[in-house]
Amino acid sequence: MNFPLLNACLNGSAAVLLLAGLVFILRGNRRAHQMCMVSAFLVSCVFLASYLYHKLVIVRGVNTPFPGPANWKPYYLAMLVSHILLAIAIVPLALRTLWLARKGDFVRHRSLARWTWPLWMYVSVTGVLVYLCLYVIWHP
Repeated sequence: MNFPLLNACLNGSAAVLLLAGLVFILRGNRRAHQMCMVSAFLVSCVFLASYLYHKLVIVRGVNTPFPGPANWKPYYLAMLVSHILLAIAIVPLALRTLWLARKGDFVRHRSLARWTWPLWMYVSVTGVLVYLCLYVIWHP
C-alpha cells in the first residue's frame, strides 16, 4: 500500500470537507456544516492512524530526505516544521471546538472555530504539499 499517497488523499479530503463546512455555515445550513466538520474530523483521525502506522511500523521512523534542489530546502523545511507544530496544536483545538458545538455552546464554539478552522485548513493543505514535494515534484 502506498501510505504517503493515501495520507495525502486523506489530508486533501479533510481540506475539501473543511471548505464545504465553512460554505455551509456561511449559508446558514447548520446540519450540513455539522456533517462536514464531523467528517473532516473523522478523516483526520484516519489520517493520523495511517500516518503513525506508516512511520512507526512500516518505515520504523525513517525520515524521507528532501529530494529537491538545495535552494528550495529552507522553504520546504519551514513549511514542514510549521505543518508539524500546527498539526500537534490542532488536535486539542479541534476536539474543544467540536465539544463546544456538541454541548450547544455556539458562542464559544464560534469564537474558537475562528482560530481552529484556518489552522486546520493550513495543516491539511500543507500535508498535501509535503507529499507533492517529496513524491511528485522532486521524486528521486
